[in-house]
Amino acid sequence: MSEETKTSLNRREFFSFLAVGWITFGAATAGMASLIFRFLYPNVVFEPAMDFIAGFPDDYAEGVDERWKNGFGVWIYKKDGRLVAMSNICTHLGCIPTWLPAESKFKCPCHGSGYYPNGINFEGPAPRPLERFKILRNPEGKIIVDKTKVFRYEKGEWNNDGAYIDV
Repeated sequence: MSEETKTSLNRREFFSFLAVGWITFGAATAGMASLIFRFLYPNVVFEPAMDFIAGFPDDYAEGVDERWKNGFGVWIYKKDGRLVAMSNICTHLGCIPTWLPAESKFKCPCHGSGYYPNGINFEGPAPRPLERFKILRNPEGKIIVDKTKVFRYEKGEWNNDGAYIDV
């Protein structure tokens, strides 16, 4: 019998095709199982805590304190017996301003926005003052900063309860 007229499979060819089919099926099943596993595995984002204990009020001198800037994105500002917690994110495009103690101002490196120590904007393209976070004392007298509650100057919220504490 010639090769051109052969139309049926022999036993060896049948098992070769069967093996290739099972390998393809197994690979597709494993791929789908890995996709299902990835879907069921939670996406975890490790972000800093939204509230933290910032020590005692006596730990802060007059002016701007930067100890929480990198870890929590907060500046603590003390002036005239009031303590406030300010966001360290520029209200223009979200850059991180730098505190310049010699000039007594915050200066944004991106577009030159400037803020007074209390957070009021006075130069550059920043459309509004820095935001403040809720600040309170726990029963032990320690300061707690809660970043889930934001106070905005343009809404008249800086004098609301929680926007500052008297020390």
